[in-house]
Amino acid sequence: MPKATRWALCTAHLAASQRLAGPLYAYPAPPRDAGCPGLVAANLLLGQPAPSCPHQVWVGDITYLPLIGGRWCYLATWRDACSQCVLGWHLAAQMPTELVLTALEQVLTLRQPAPVLVIHADRDNQYTSHACRQRIEHAGALASFRRPGNPCDNVQAEAGWSTLKTELLPHGGMFANLEEARLEVAHYFDTYFNLERRHSALGYRSPHQFEQDLKINLP
Repeated sequence: MPKATRWALCTAHLAASQRLAGPLYAYPAPPRDAGCPGLVAANLLLGQPAPSCPHQVWVGDITYLPLIGGRWCYLATWRDACSQCVLGWHLAAQMPTELVLTALEQVLTLRQPAPVLVIHADRDNQYTSHACRQRIEHAGALASFRRPGNPCDNVQAEAGWSTLKTELLPHGGMFANLEEARLEVAHYFDTYFNLERRHSALGYRSPHQFEQDLKINLP
């Protein structure tokens, strides 16, 4: 049985035994950070070729996951635009600037970015805030944001959300609480998505295998 099928069966069993299952949710738009927006940089990815190696471009975005009782939690991730690897993530009950900064600190601590790294994200206040822009600058990276009224500019960061919710929360399931959500998201990203799940865009290899193959083939 393929691993993706086994994962779907496993999560379906968890949904039946530990969560309330119901009809598919009509998800509301998540609330935005009420802080003052910072200065917004240009979209540095426009007209540029796709990155050929990991850690040339990181993309970030936020989504929301349902909890029992009509509550929500918020998930921020940073992905590598070349390998699609989820480099860092953070889950919390609210979505202030610290949500994306905590995930970014994970990446900067564990990874060695390219000399000219572009960190691209949406125009939400969490990313355009002074604190986030300052951390990007201190990392020696270049900040990049989608253009106003052009949601497709950040499609690479957003592309995985539908797959994540389908595989992790089948049949409109919900997490029992924030702790359960963290445990399952951790396993999904750190074990399944990055190490095992095959991606058609990567030649049906996992992000980890794709990065390993690139290292072997580099001159």
